[in-house]
Amino acid sequence: MSTKTETVMITGACGNLGRALARKFSQDGKNLILVDRHLYDLESTFGQDHEYKDQFLLLAADLCNGDQVAKLLESALKKYQAIDVLCNAAGGFSMGYAVHETADEDWDFLFDINVRSMLQLVRAIVPGMIDRAGGKIINVSAYAALKGVAGMGAYCAAKDVLIRMTESMSAELRQHHINVNCVLPSILDTPQNRLAMPDADPGKWVSPDELANVIAFLASDAARAIHGAALPVVGGC
Repeated sequence: MSTKTETVMITGACGNLGRALARKFSQDGKNLILVDRHLYDLESTFGQDHEYKDQFLLLAADLCNGDQVAKLLESALKKYQAIDVLCNAAGGFSMGYAVHETADEDWDFLFDINVRSMLQLVRAIVPGMIDRAGGKIINVSAYAALKGVAGMGAYCAAKDVLIRMTESMSAELRQHHINVNCVLPSILDTPQNRLAMPDADPGKWVSPDELANVIAFLASDAARAIHGAALPVVGGC
């Protein structure tokens, strides 16, 4: 068994889930490539006084821009030999409009942030995983993707596309010993969601740390037999 330290790339690293993933993988002794749109957000979240500062590299990029993603990968590989695990935690949510009232820019926003960002990354990173005959990719879809919801058509559609892409990639990459899976969280227990839904019961939600534990399992050798799964993570009842 190889004893090398694995390297994990986490997108959306400054978000609630991204920070939980950074904590979990740091505690597990992984090297981290933490990616978000703006370097100042990364530096304020993961400053030089951070507990795990020797384990991570901070990189900023617009993940929908192929040129920026290529430069991001070049910078990552200067510090680490390879990316063993890709956690696509970058994403976004909006709602409120019926399908026939949803403007093109709203469709574009949700598909860009949830789908195109993942597509640009796998275009850049998968060839290296194929060359090494191994890797793990975990995408973050949503439980809402399983059924259309009023006022959430564009969001549900974008997250459903992530599931289908996960399944297709798994079928394509399994022979290369690359595991591709996704998680389907329900509502995350975040300060933002508590503020937006003050009358809801957050005890029924999923904490970012709980979701991070599931993703870390899918990134582990214990999940090497799991391919193309869309795993609901729905918290309490």
